[in-house]
Amino acid sequence: MKREPIVLEQTLKFEVDQHDLPEAMTWKEAKQTFADLGDGWRLPTKDELNLMYINRVAIGGFANYYYWSSTEFNNFSAWGQHFENGQQDDCSKDCAYLNVRVVRDIN
Repeated sequence: MKREPIVLEQTLKFEVDQHDLPEAMTWKEAKQTFADLGDGWRLPTKDELNLMYINRVAIGGFANYYYWSSTEFNNFSAWGQHFENGQQDDCSKDCAYLNVRVVRDIN
């Protein structure tokens, strides 16, 4: 199945994969997964994740649950965003139940 990314362009310009990664994972597992995916795919920043939430209907396919961002809150936590209500919270990097949607910069 060919994956066609959706381009979001406002103050931030990046493309979003149309599908979540197949399973929820810890923040550290998510960071390793991007290294394995290659092609510039990465976790979205906190601001990019919020832009994705704002445009979630146009992008489609999001679960009504938390997603990881790459933005660290501190050494033990990173920001996540709930896609049912838009709430952003710090989540322990060891929590294994957050979803992941990858993004990459547009050159």
